[in-house]
Amino acid sequence: MKITVNGELKHISATTLQTALVELGYADARVATAVNETFVPSSARAGQALAEGDRLEILAPMQGG
Repeated sequence: MKITVNGELKHISATTLQTALVELGYADARVATAVNETFVPSSARAGQALAEGDRLEILAPMQGG
């Protein structure tokens, strides 16, 4: 299916947010996620279904000082 990830069109086979993160290379990363502008906590990612045309935002914490 086609979804938009951080503003870029991607083709993925995953059907849930959790499996999409694995497919996109974020399996063990500590990130914040939102689907269609709605925050999805890590505890809910396995149950968050994805559909054609969804917009996924993946945000990693920034470091610095």
